[in-house]
Amino acid sequence: MMNSRLAVQRYQNVGTHSAVEEASPHRLIQMLMGGMLDRVAHAKGCIEQRDIAGQGKNISVAISIVGGLRASLDKEMGGEIAANLDNLYDYMERRLLEANIQKSVPILDEVAGLMREIKEAWDAIGDQV
Repeated sequence: MMNSRLAVQRYQNVGTHSAVEEASPHRLIQMLMGGMLDRVAHAKGCIEQRDIAGQGKNISVAISIVGGLRASLDKEMGGEIAANLDNLYDYMERRLLEANIQKSVPILDEVAGLMREIKEAWDAIGDQV
């Protein structure tokens, strides 16, 4: 017998899978950025609750998402903007590692703030890209 929490999680996974299949490339980047921000928020909660395993898992996923965003940059077509984003994503990955080691909520806040700024700019351009 399945508990209700597991059923809800499976339903959400199906919804997420469907959303990804139907999303434009622009929307996929938005989803990744949102997912990274969610993971950082969860990591902050884990630090506050002294859940080291949860902290590590959430920060690891956040780093992976930033790495995916970084890998998706088209440095030839993107020129200086892509180069600047590459450097910023590199910085964010390093800061997330530091936050994990130091159990630092302020570092997580810094990285989340940077990602929110990038996401706001990305959201503003819409599907024109």
